[in-house]
Amino acid sequence: MRLLLDEMYGDKLAQALRDQGIDAATVAEFGMAGRPDADVLAAAADGGYVLLTENVSDFARLGAEHVAAGRHHFGVLIALSSRFSRRPAGYGAIATAVVAVAADQLDDRLVYLERPNQA
Repeated sequence: MRLLLDEMYGDKLAQALRDQGIDAATVAEFGMAGRPDADVLAAAADGGYVLLTENVSDFARLGAEHVAAGRHHFGVLIALSSRFSRRPAGYGAIATAVVAVAADQLDDRLVYLERPNQA
């Protein structure tokens, strides 16, 4: 799975995901820090990336609009801050939850990640 981390996530989480065999990149690495969310989703889709974010309010709407307009995306994974910490102690749980998701079932969908002990 190719995974683009929204800008609330940094390089250390990207590296932790890479260590688990996930092809992870950050929005900053894409040169898109501070860009509108619609541009981030389009960049993820154009690059063949699933998007990882906490921002359910914007990306639920944007993902639906993207599909309604006849465009394709590779999925949006939501890691709610109430379930996952952005601190290093939470990286393992995020990586485990991402690995548990089947990438072929994400096309044009929004999926909430579950903590490993809640799956």
